[in-house]
Amino acid sequence: MNIVKKPIITEKMTDQSEKYNRFAFVVDKNSNKIEIKKEVEKMYDVEVISIKTMVCIGKKRVRGTKSGMIVGKTSTYKKAIVTLAEGDSIDFYSNI
Repeated sequence: MNIVKKPIITEKMTDQSEKYNRFAFVVDKNSNKIEIKKEVEKMYDVEVISIKTMVCIGKKRVRGTKSGMIVGKTSTYKKAIVTLAEGDSIDFYSNI
């Protein structure tokens, strides 16, 4: 089972990674902080100091078309913000 699904690379998280050495990931909904910590340390060979998790609930979306209104919903996902030890870093662009 893959706990860490993908990194979240936004302007806000790029700023956080430069200032506070924090990185964000989309993780499995059923995973806990201990599992996330082990997975990140194993994948990127870094030391994790702290983890903050949050569940981002999907939003309702409405789209108007010729045939009427279409109602949909975005997906709910779990996000983990990981703080690394000083001196450790993750480079997401090295594999490109």
